[in-house]
Amino acid sequence: MSIIFHIDVNSAYLSWTAVEQLKNGAEVDLRTIPSIIGGDQKSRHGVVLAKSVPAKKYGIRTGEPVANAFRKCPNLVTAPPDHKLYHQYSERLMVFLRSYTDQIEQVSVDECYMDFTEIAGNYSSPVEGAMEIKNEVYRRFGFTVNVGISSNKLLAKMASDFEKPNKVHTLFPEEIQVKMWPLPVRELFMAGRSSVETLNKLEIHTIGDLANTDPAILELHLKSHGRKLWEFANGMDESRVEKEKAEAKGIGNSVTLPKDVETEEEAGRILNELAESVSRRLRNAGQKAGMLSVEIKYHTFTSVSHQKQVEQAINQKQDIYMAAMQLFRELWNGEPIRLLGIRSSKLVEESEPRQLSIFDIPVKSEEEIRREKKIARLDAALDKVRKKYGKEIVKKGQTSAGGVDKKF
Repeated sequence: MSIIFHIDVNSAYLSWTAVEQLKNGAEVDLRTIPSIIGGDQKSRHGVVLAKSVPAKKYGIRTGEPVANAFRKCPNLVTAPPDHKLYHQYSERLMVFLRSYTDQIEQVSVDECYMDFTEIAGNYSSPVEGAMEIKNEVYRRFGFTVNVGISSNKLLAKMASDFEKPNKVHTLFPEEIQVKMWPLPVRELFMAGRSSVETLNKLEIHTIGDLANTDPAILELHLKSHGRKLWEFANGMDESRVEKEKAEAKGIGNSVTLPKDVETEEEAGRILNELAESVSRRLRNAGQKAGMLSVEIKYHTFTSVSHQKQVEQAINQKQDIYMAAMQLFRELWNGEPIRLLGIRSSKLVEESEPRQLSIFDIPVKSEEEIRREKKIARLDAALDKVRKKYGKEIVKKGQTSAGGVDKKF
């Protein structure tokens, strides 16, 4: 049997900022007070990128506007994101983990899978090995991780999301009914808000309810995604830990700029064009993207990138643009930009249903749904025209940095 670990840094951005502040003489640990990463404490603009456990007790959520967070907790302390610092901590962590085994698949800046199978014999149990890793991470670096243990990646990830922080949890197939099935269905990996609402209408409220539902019924309401959720609810996952990043499994585009870009508005126009190109190429290939990344090369020729896994795969230009702008705002340090790029990865077939946007926004109104369908039809029509007469024959109006098309 395979032994898979999912290792996840607890509130990574906030933890890494706190550790760095303490190194530099700070008297207060951000992790021990109501605090967040994101936005500006004076202007209160931006969104919450990470929160402390005390902040969570005030109902503060990752992704909500900073202004909302301050309404919930007026004494909230904020710190700006430092993605260069975060990548440094991430690299140190991965180097350390690879000292155990090179069977590591990093899936984001703060989480990875480890295939522990070959070295499991060096320990009395997988839990002992996970405890050693967890404790050594804290001793060496000063931040904590959760480690989930199972026989496949899905269950390992579910286990790592159990009680936090600084915990080790198992979720082997024989433990599913006791540990996973009683959980609300929204806790299941890839069960987005729209999917959960559909499941609730079917009187499916727990993961156990989902696991014991006829998958044909789920496919009727959620198409292929319903089958996938049923498999996940039953602990089924055949994906392997990918030691190396898969190459040529994504679609992207970048542009070296004739003049350095110095404002968000200028960058937004460039990202809009790149999003349209990536969207068109995805649709032509019959694919959707489950992961998006934005690359910036500064005038100093220093390159940085930031990626995010979307809850439901996308290929429409507006979705890609909005995701790219969110990533750009989190990544850009304000310096002049020489190159911008968008890349999509973790591609799936276009038939995969789209349930939710990257922003995890509330249920859309009928007007918004009609607008999205109209945009999708327009994109499809433009694809046909470009295919027949060339891609430069027609263009949409430009998009503002806020993400709203000025004209069609």
